[in-house]
Amino acid sequence: MLLALLAAAALLAWRYARGRPQDLPWTPLDLGEPVGLFTGRKLAALGDSPARCAALLDRAGVRYVAVPPRRPAEARCGYDAAVRLEAGGARRIALAPDRVALACPVAAALALWEWDVVAPAAQRHFGARVVRIEHLGSYSCRRMYGRSSGGWSEHATANALDVAGFRLADGTRVSVLRDWDGAAAKAAFLREVRDGACRVFATVLSPDYNAAHRDHLHLDQAARGATGWRACR
Repeated sequence: MLLALLAAAALLAWRYARGRPQDLPWTPLDLGEPVGLFTGRKLAALGDSPARCAALLDRAGVRYVAVPPRRPAEARCGYDAAVRLEAGGARRIALAPDRVALACPVAAALALWEWDVVAPAAQRHFGARVVRIEHLGSYSCRRMYGRSSGGWSEHATANALDVAGFRLADGTRVSVLRDWDGAAAKAAFLREVRDGACRVFATVLSPDYNAAHRDHLHLDQAARGATGWRACR
């Protein structure tokens, strides 16, 4: 009886994998697939394989350039395999400022977030296209909250991006600082893209978390071992 149940479960998993492989933990990540149940954990795991991450960007048509390694005197800071995303190709949304170094897993998650969350949310709420994501930066050699002691920020390795707002094709700007509790459509859009980011980033912190995040969405790919727990606030 047990063997029959296991066989049936295996058959169901095989059939499911053919239709929704992104919902299974053992299938390979494909940036061309919609976001699935295990997409976020697979993206975070790319931190252990820069070459595989770059290959996934290539396969998905994401334009980028490799950024030279940065290793300051402080051993806990810097990066070896960061990239700079470029608009065009499969990505229609630019970053502003555009010359920002990102750890590859952050760049991969950002591309999926743009395609599967940001773009459709903008169409639903505004009937317009997002042309630019405005941010406050990625790399910063510092500890969390700029303290003199304690844990190091994911920004210290370019493994995070702080998103401040969005610019639409018609010139409309949606600001985290100004619109989180502002007009209904803009506030709803910001919460939808925050919630959607939680599916592809390991950590998402918003104004709902604390005052330090009142003007941005903090997105990172913190490695959290086998548990793979995620923070979405």
